[in-house]
Amino acid sequence: METKRTNKELLGKGVQRMAIALIFMFISPVIIHSAFKNQDHPLYIPILILGLAGAGFAIFMAFRGIRTIMDSMFGKK
Repeated sequence: METKRTNKELLGKGVQRMAIALIFMFISPVIIHSAFKNQDHPLYIPILILGLAGAGFAIFMAFRGIRTIMDSMFGKK
């Protein structure tokens, strides 16, 4: 009986996705905070939308990264 091994290439992709998510987890709140501090500025709405989109992307990439890491360890069903 052969034991399952971790797919190192897939694990690398998962860690890379988690790193991207981590970057966006720090940048997006800064952008959102900057938008709320300058509510009277004409670019308030576009900057706020950019920050919220970045936060959503961070959540999406975190879930994809965790899923990819789990697939590399346990294999696809």
